[in-house]
Amino acid sequence: MPTQPSKNLETFENPNPERDFTIRIDVPEFTCLCPKTGQPDFATFLIEYVPDQLCVELKSLKLYMWSYRDEGAFHEAVTNQILNDLVKATSPRFMRLTGKFNVRGGIYTDVVVEHRADGWTPPTPVSLT
Repeated sequence: MPTQPSKNLETFENPNPERDFTIRIDVPEFTCLCPKTGQPDFATFLIEYVPDQLCVELKSLKLYMWSYRDEGAFHEAVTNQILNDLVKATSPRFMRLTGKFNVRGGIYTDVVVEHRADGWTPPTPVSLT
């Protein structure tokens, strides 16, 4: 196999660090294993962040997400771990990670976790009505 899963998140310099802007990334094919049964869990992750000096490189993100495929993890734990790793790699002004886990036993689970850099205040939204 030419590529392998990896926990290494690569970054690149933010091309516009003087401006707050939002990057949204959908990861629709996340899989891990239920730590109780060993059965696969499937999820879609939405990453929303306001970068500071660094942005996450997408190929490394894909390989990073793939690295969970054979790991047992509770939904809450894996969502928080992914946010911790992304924050450690990029030091964003703001980051929100939403894990939307597919149905298991008739129950859907959404886990939403956030990081906000000390001193960062979101800009006031502009409403054009």
